Amino acid sequence: MMNYPFLVLFPLSLLMLWLAARIGTSLRKWRPLADDEREDFGFVQAATLTLLGLIIGFSFSMSISRYDQRKNYEEAEANAIGTEYFRAALLPANTVEVRALLRKYLDLRIFFYRTRSASELRRINTDTDQLQAEMWSAVQVPAMAQPTPVIALVVSGMNDVLNSQGYTQAAWWNRIPTSAWGLMITIAILCNVLVGYGGRSAIPKGRVIYILPLFVSISFLMIADIDSPRGGLIRVAPQNLVSLSQSLAR
Repeated sequence: MMNYPFLVLFPLSLLMLWLAARIGTSLRKWRPLADDEREDFGFVQAATLTLLGLIIGFSFSMSISRYDQRKNYEEAEANAIGTEYFRAALLPANTVEVRALLRKYLDLRIFFYRTRSASELRRINTDTDQLQAEMWSAVQVPAMAQPTPVIALVVSGMNDVLNSQGYTQAAWWNRIPTSAWGLMITIAILCNVLVGYGGRSAIPKGRVIYILPLFVSISFLMIADIDSPRGGLIRVAPQNLVSLSQSLAR
């Protein structure tokens, strides 16, 4: 559900919260608040809405930090690949082979950031694993044959290339936990029930109480969209990797 915020999360959350507000109005008709209860109810309602606002704010901050992390790792990948491409000139024999593998690897990393297809992603991950093994073998053989500090520098650069991909993958898996979403949605439902129950008129004029379900659903949509690496509209573009690819093609 969180992978498709516009198609699933937004309409589903809007429907649930709208029904919660309707339930609140139905409860008010069945058992209206007495005048001496309204003040205490107002304190509970305000505290619950404040808690919901804090949780939404913290969740939004979590999604933003994860988005920034994915951007930083994309930049780190481009720097690692570019540095290793030039260090490959230090190899005694197979510079051309290593650079060809790095250019192919760079194209795969760009495809990784751009694809939305699950089947295409599996193919990219398989090709990436195979290509990483080939790149490591290409620098391992001369390192074993001629273990000099210069060759060690090339091996260290290739290690950075492989590690940067692992950090990127971990960042794409690191998302807001499902339990946090469950808590946030549960509190939002209870808040809408309280807002519907706490109204003063039997039939709310202008359906004002239904504004809260809309605003909360939009907040959920924004958080899920930023937190979804592939399903949302706000995604990390591989601009540094593309720029590196263009510079190596000259």
